[in-house]
Amino acid sequence: MAKSPSHKLAPRGRKVKILATVGPASSSPEMLRKLFKAGVDAFRVNMSHGEHAVHAGTIAAIREMEKEFSRPIAIFCDLQGPKLRVGKFKDGRAVIRHSGHFTLDRNPEPGDETRVELPHPELFGLLEKGQRLLINDGKIQLKVIRADENEILCSAVVGGVISDRKGVNVPDAEIPIPALTEKDRRDLAFAVQQGADWIGLSFVQRPEDLAEARKLMGGYGALCAKIEKPMAVRRLDEILEMCDGVMVARGDLGVELLPEEVPPLQKKIVNKARMLGKPVIVATQMLESMIESPAPTRAEVSDVANAVYDGADAVMLSAETAAGEWPEEAVTIMDRIAVQVERDDSYLARVRFLDTPPDATTADALSHACMTIADTVLVSAITVFTGSGSTARRVARERPSVPMLVLTPSNRTARRVALLWGAHPVITKDIGSFEEMIAKGKRMALRHGFGKAGSKMIALAGVPFGTPGSTNLLHVVTLAGDELERHGG
Repeated sequence: MAKSPSHKLAPRGRKVKILATVGPASSSPEMLRKLFKAGVDAFRVNMSHGEHAVHAGTIAAIREMEKEFSRPIAIFCDLQGPKLRVGKFKDGRAVIRHSGHFTLDRNPEPGDETRVELPHPELFGLLEKGQRLLINDGKIQLKVIRADENEILCSAVVGGVISDRKGVNVPDAEIPIPALTEKDRRDLAFAVQQGADWIGLSFVQRPEDLAEARKLMGGYGALCAKIEKPMAVRRLDEILEMCDGVMVARGDLGVELLPEEVPPLQKKIVNKARMLGKPVIVATQMLESMIESPAPTRAEVSDVANAVYDGADAVMLSAETAAGEWPEEAVTIMDRIAVQVERDDSYLARVRFLDTPPDATTADALSHACMTIADTVLVSAITVFTGSGSTARRVARERPSVPMLVLTPSNRTARRVALLWGAHPVITKDIGSFEEMIAKGKRMALRHGFGKAGSKMIALAGVPFGTPGSTNLLHVVTLAGDELERHGG
């Protein structure tokens, strides 16, 4: 990436990252630039909407920004996943009576107030008496009375207006549908071809869903499991082992679970991901009112703040930046909330309330030592030299009190860790000796605003250099302040 001093950005001043969704309100290069300057660290491309040509233009604009600001930016391509929907109605809509009967069947004829087609044969014969069907984001709630290969007779626990092609959620059963549709396969191939850094997999129910996606990715990009199904919650440990990161997709979780079940589940997912040192994103409705309003509600501010206090790696904006009237303001306010929380004297204690004891490895022991040294000695940053990003993830897992300057020769690694808590990635040439490591670490700290004359800094790396998984060296250095001048700038 070319250096561009005139467009140099100062470090964010916070450790949690902001992931913003691109859409009609934010897809122009001008607005993308405004959002990035306001605080966005990663952009989400929602493959549920838009054509590939439009997404390619968005990705190209983001990559141009990387060159302009000399800062790696993560691109998160979010796959749609399978969507269960009812068929069509004679008049485009119908009214289901409260406590009345309603049938979902395989008849393609337009529906009425008594029945409608459910064009998903895999659901027939699967559902059992007492299980629930939720329609239109849970606004209509049906309970199964009887189900066979052709009909599902239900009682309307909550009735209401139903219209063409409304979505169906089945919270009480594991649905024998793969997480990847044909559209998802095309979108995944496109995302890989475009060099997406993260792939978000929707409708995850089982670890096998992730295995299929990873095989199709062919070693490119990192895989994020979106936790939005109760079945995924039940197999959370297995799913976390199979993915590179996880998203708490509270929108769909809030439909399929009781509302009061979602907050403790959010904390559970965040904690489990942190224990494994895998990035965790909290998403959906964080500043929902800012789709139309220039200011959030106090409850929304508290919601964002709580995710930051929990130690989430990233917080996400959806429609707020994709289709809202105030995209730049939403990013600015989210940034301000995060900065304020991280200034709180109790912040570190709250984040570290979760105990993350190091594994019995040299790399984990040294990563843990970085945290304790930073707590004991006044240091300005932890400089991590990494090829794959694994050392950076280990250090971030400990939630140290100072930022982490991640130096890597890999574009892919730098962009991937742009979603990692506390990480400031910089692409630089590889190193070949201990002396070169120390000298380069000092120069990068000065160049990127992570130290000044007299500042102490921790350097963490592995010898021999360039060998993955060899982290075995920790060194504390003091900046003279003239390293850049002596090196020629």
